[in-house]
Amino acid sequence: MQKTQTKRLMSLILCIVLVAATALFATGCGKKDHDLNRPLLYGEDCALGQGETQFELTVADTEGKEIVFDISTDQTTVGAALLELELIEGEEGPYGLYIKSVNGLIADYDTTGTYWAFYVNGEYAMTGVDSTEIEEGSAYALRVEK
Repeated sequence: MQKTQTKRLMSLILCIVLVAATALFATGCGKKDHDLNRPLLYGEDCALGQGETQFELTVADTEGKEIVFDISTDQTTVGAALLELELIEGEEGPYGLYIKSVNGLIADYDTTGTYWAFYVNGEYAMTGVDSTEIEEGSAYALRVEK
């Protein structure tokens, strides 16, 4: 009788330990490397860069708060200029640069369910940021969208 109770107790303890280990393992697997709470690089409108070509970039977060950057560059594409200034971060994908961070704000569909939408003169861009030639006088925007 004593042996049976000891076996049952040990089985119960083993089950509890296995459930706890599985829960900890599953929680750890979902953890991402991204620091979603990192601070913005620039908290207000500002001018960045040096160069002959100038353009305006508006960055809008999920609440619609906008920061306007006046960019000066010698690069030929919007993406190259923003990468050079370290204003954007991303990964190369099958369709070009997939932007994951703008001004320190992360919008990664796999992590947050949001993404960076690229606009040219108020219209959704038909080309990616890395293949859009800079046209002086044009206004560009990156907005967090779902």
